[in-house]
Amino acid sequence: MTPESSPFTPGQPVPIEFFVGRISEVERLRSLVRASSIRGRFKVGFVAGERGIGKSSLASFVRRLSEREDEVAGVHVFLGGASGLQDMVRRAFDRLLKESIDKPWYENIREFFGDHVRKVGLFGASIELNVTAADLGILVDDFVPSLRRLLSKLKGDRKALLLILDDINGLADSAEFANWFKSTVDQIAIENEAFSVCILMVGLGERRHSLIKLQPSLARVFDLIEIHPWTDAETAEFYTKTFKQTAGVSLEDTALQTMIRFTGGLPVIAHEIGDAVWRIADGPVITNSEANAGIIIAAEIIGRKFLEPQIFQAIRSKRYRSILYKLADDPFTSSFQRSTIRKKLTSEEDKVFGNFLKRMRDLGAITSDKESGPGSYRFTNQLHQLYFWLEFLRARKDENAGRQ
Repeated sequence: MTPESSPFTPGQPVPIEFFVGRISEVERLRSLVRASSIRGRFKVGFVAGERGIGKSSLASFVRRLSEREDEVAGVHVFLGGASGLQDMVRRAFDRLLKESIDKPWYENIREFFGDHVRKVGLFGASIELNVTAADLGILVDDFVPSLRRLLSKLKGDRKALLLILDDINGLADSAEFANWFKSTVDQIAIENEAFSVCILMVGLGERRHSLIKLQPSLARVFDLIEIHPWTDAETAEFYTKTFKQTAGVSLEDTALQTMIRFTGGLPVIAHEIGDAVWRIADGPVITNSEANAGIIIAAEIIGRKFLEPQIFQAIRSKRYRSILYKLADDPFTSSFQRSTIRKKLTSEEDKVFGNFLKRMRDLGAITSDKESGPGSYRFTNQLHQLYFWLEFLRARKDENAGRQ
């Protein structure tokens, strides 16, 4: 199958037509949005989960569903690298302007921003919000009144505004942002008027904890929606649905089970595996050998993208790397016993083994395996383990070549 026709989207939110599972999470989020659109209530949700779990895809799906069925105007703002409140507000309103351009209410939005809209790009093919630092300061201070005026412009076309603040890592450590947001919530509560706005923050669970630590009162503000890994059934549905709907391709049961096993319930890995298998597959049925070959390629890609920056650069010690390779010497056994591994170690490696395990836990590469008893650990994802195993094979090959 041709690479350019792949339906898998590594590193991007899942297309709505291939979204699977998350029924309870979708319903909880939609209930927040409906409270705004139907009852005029201000609601704040926090979508939390580990990296690659599908938080952005879930928020995007709920947004599209709410726009279609609940008469909501939605905007999804990515705040990675946002430098502060003014930058956040600028990105939010600029995104709202751009995403409204093909909507029936665009002229009302444009009128709201007035002379602050300018054409940019080749032949003025795009638009952007043109505001000064002073303007942004006013928007920050008058955020609630500004949203009220915006809602009045949308009246008759849309019943509520859904604002998704994604990738809030930098802002989550900002006391200025935490205090500003708490003040915004308090202002809305004191006014005691209808405020048809739903804000969804999207981020790692620890980002929510950071905000609460900076401003403890926010603990009662957030409706927490935690995202957990896909079940095997949901993973199977994703693969079978995506291959079947796109190219009429089915999967051998052994191929499907192998792909499920290495996915570990993480959508980000499912897209990498699916895309790699898609590029290898040749025929109407995906075979187990094609699945295995695709998984090897996906492990390489995942390793280069995520594991090298996060783990290999953090454990430069040769002893640490040697221990890691010994942990991963069987990519089909995801758990290991501390006592068993110690038997494989040199005396020098054994001296640092305890520190190594702590470091790997802190980096998120391994976790305690309580089901297997005391002293048991497992890799957080088997595809990660497969990459470590591939690195082990390369290292051993290099060592053998050096001896010759």
